[in-house]
Amino acid sequence: MHLNACFHEKETQGIPIDNITPSKHMTLKEYQRKRNFQKSHEPEGKEDVSHESRLFVIQKHAASRLHYDLRLELDGVLKSWALPKGPSLDPGQKRLAVHVEDHPLEYGTFEGTIPKEEYGGGTVMLWDKGTWIPDGDPMEDYRKGRMHFEIQGEKLRGKWILFKMAGDKSSNKQNWLFVKSKDAHADKDIADRLLDEQDRSVSTGRSMEQIALHRDTGADQPEDSLPPPPFRLKSAQKASMPEVIHPQLPTLVETPPLDNQWLHEIKYDGYRIIAFLKNGSARLMSRNGKDWTSRLQPVAYALAGFPAQTAVIDGEVVMQRPDGTTSFQALQNSFQGPTSGTLLYYVFDLLYRDGYDLTRSPLLERKNHLAQCLGKMDPRSEVIRFSDHIQGSGGLVYEHACRIALEGIISKDGLSTYHQKRTRGWVKIKCQHRDEFVIGGYTEPSGSRTGFGALLLGIYDDKLLGSYDDKEELRYCGKVGTGFSRKQLASLKKNMVGLERKTPPFINPPKGADARGVHWINPELVAEVAFTGWTQDDILRHPAFKGLREDKPAKDVRRKTMISTKTPVKIPAHIPAKLSMDTAEAEQPKPTSRKETPEVNEAGKAGPAIKHVRLTNEQRIYYPELGTTKADLVRYYQLVSDYMLPHVVHRPLSLLRCPRGRGQDCFYQKHFTESLPVFVREIEIEDKNGAEKYIVVDDIEGLISLVQLGVLEFHPWNAREDRIDRPDLIVMDLDPAPGVALADVVKGTRLLHEFLTTLGLRSFLKTSGGKGFHVVVPLQRRSGWDVVKGFARAVAVQMTRIHPDRFVATVSKKKRAGKIYIDYLRNGRGATSVAPYSTRANHGAPISMPMTWEELSPRTAPDKYRINNIEERLRAFKEYPWKDFFNTTQSITKSIQKQIDSP
Repeated sequence: MHLNACFHEKETQGIPIDNITPSKHMTLKEYQRKRNFQKSHEPEGKEDVSHESRLFVIQKHAASRLHYDLRLELDGVLKSWALPKGPSLDPGQKRLAVHVEDHPLEYGTFEGTIPKEEYGGGTVMLWDKGTWIPDGDPMEDYRKGRMHFEIQGEKLRGKWILFKMAGDKSSNKQNWLFVKSKDAHADKDIADRLLDEQDRSVSTGRSMEQIALHRDTGADQPEDSLPPPPFRLKSAQKASMPEVIHPQLPTLVETPPLDNQWLHEIKYDGYRIIAFLKNGSARLMSRNGKDWTSRLQPVAYALAGFPAQTAVIDGEVVMQRPDGTTSFQALQNSFQGPTSGTLLYYVFDLLYRDGYDLTRSPLLERKNHLAQCLGKMDPRSEVIRFSDHIQGSGGLVYEHACRIALEGIISKDGLSTYHQKRTRGWVKIKCQHRDEFVIGGYTEPSGSRTGFGALLLGIYDDKLLGSYDDKEELRYCGKVGTGFSRKQLASLKKNMVGLERKTPPFINPPKGADARGVHWINPELVAEVAFTGWTQDDILRHPAFKGLREDKPAKDVRRKTMISTKTPVKIPAHIPAKLSMDTAEAEQPKPTSRKETPEVNEAGKAGPAIKHVRLTNEQRIYYPELGTTKADLVRYYQLVSDYMLPHVVHRPLSLLRCPRGRGQDCFYQKHFTESLPVFVREIEIEDKNGAEKYIVVDDIEGLISLVQLGVLEFHPWNAREDRIDRPDLIVMDLDPAPGVALADVVKGTRLLHEFLTTLGLRSFLKTSGGKGFHVVVPLQRRSGWDVVKGFARAVAVQMTRIHPDRFVATVSKKKRAGKIYIDYLRNGRGATSVAPYSTRANHGAPISMPMTWEELSPRTAPDKYRINNIEERLRAFKEYPWKDFFNTTQSITKSIQKQIDSP
């Protein structure tokens, strides 16, 4: 039998491919002709050639016979092929792909059931989704019948080939073959298990059975018929979708919380919007309950791709200018007409999804689930952005936000539930004074100015007010005459003329010359104003107009009282709580002589300027092969301080000191016998020999003070000082014996990573700056040293059992020959390992550098990153390699321990 006929007879049975008419360009007419959209909830759709993205989809389809549908976005539609046996990762397996009718782009998000009596009746799962990158002209290759492309999906990756089958003139020209190319993503070993093991939806996490239970009937299901949630959130409860949500609001405070459980986000300069999603349509509601869907159509359109039938999302709409900053004024202008900039919706909370109320789940879990959902959206939905956060490090996050001229930060208790009111569980800290004020009048323009001269502002002050209903309770607080565009001058004047009144609305109106020629208006308009502070008479200093707030009623505008967070609590050990210089100087004795360190080179991401650390012998050579001086090393640590400090502050340190430079009289030091540097302190820790004092730093000043003493390596404990008996890290050091090839070291490192992943533990990678790599597993502080060290040892021993030819877990040099020693001993109490971004006292000044797992290759030498190429490395960051390190919540559970055969 001819190969073509063999495939066709054995593999196409039960697949709805009849009545397919080959054509040069299939349109949606065939797709629409076959379907009754009154009965089937498949999208009717239309061709859309305006899109230039490359959507890739595979849907698992249980029709009369189970098969998979491959879809590639091309020329405004989804070109589609039925795969009777599904895809294979084995390049030796050529899978039949029967070309079927084009589908609309909207079909790329379809998941549900098609009525059995309808064409293609059965259950449809969104099995994989992502993008495809053609190698060549995709339309020309499609017409020729041979397409080479790369897939970037959640399950399928790498290069693939799709081509028409050869045959005689009578053969069916709709039969193609879908074949995996030979690359790093090809895998014969799991080819036969792929479809069985990867049997969940990438959109909802549901199985085919769960999707079939939740049939698309066109109506909401009763609560008791809902399947269990495909997500695992604590305290998620079955509930009907709410019609109204009052947003949770933050309390204004002076300083950010320092506890590790707090999440810190950017404070955006836009409008708060609650999005209600239902069956592919979105309703966008402002903070005060107004429907702004028509104003924000791009956002509503983008949200249609959110992977849920029903959802409620909380976020903020902003206008991003071409330079990357956001502008509230530009956002307002966009409502009046075209403006330069990009409309974005930054989402930071998920309150409801598919029959479940999530507001009683912890915030961190809600955000993590929201991020997962957004990762499954159509890549074209760039309007929707996740509002990322940093856990802990409140002081450092706030300082950095102000340094780059952001408005401030919002800090949220990561363990808190959602409350539809203003709470102390969310707080805001502003870098500059910026607030809303009620407009109570305006002055005449002068000179060439048009419209008006200045606005008279007022505010309802809690110290003076009892009720908002009395019009005389508005307190005058100054004028603002700058920050207006010509368009705003004309528009505001037009709005104010219709509100004019004869008497001032203020309880304390200006008098004399300040009141001459003023037009009083009813207090209905709200302006957002930036200012530098208040005078003793409660008048604004240096105000500047930022925009009109249409989303806030005038009677809700109060003067906000700052609530102090300066309570006498110990700075928590979770890293980056960087002290201001004022605080540091208040807590430390001032040295008698000080000298500023050299300023950081502008290249790269410079850290904060370091002052008051006295340097001596700045030109002492620390790395003679590079000519690197003490001053150069100080500049390096300034450059990486924002990245490094979270991993070293508030931890006991072991130091490698080389006062005369690398290779000359170096020694390790845990305790100071000489006088302690000003910005370094000691803590007492009890051990078997009694109490010992260990070195600790709190900030960049402490770090530089130790560099001044010749410290070339920083080795922190795996625990922080506030809970010294509860480690928060596992560090596995892969140390190859002499002669082990780099490719084998890389392969061994990947094997350890994969093993930890099978246990359910997320791990992070860094170079050691020496011969091998470090695999780091962040932990919640639940287990003691014995448990953590015992677990690390069990992992190392298990790896030696699985791969006896590669690994050894003993320090014996004889047994290590030709193998990689997995050093688990760095996880005992008092043991240390080199810190991320620390230099090493080795030739060339190598650095222990965090990496992504995707970066690891046989070309990645463990000492690749050095002082002389670090700036290039930092500039190349598209995102921080360990971005989610401090957000990873995991521990050594009993179920994980059971998976390891303890020795």
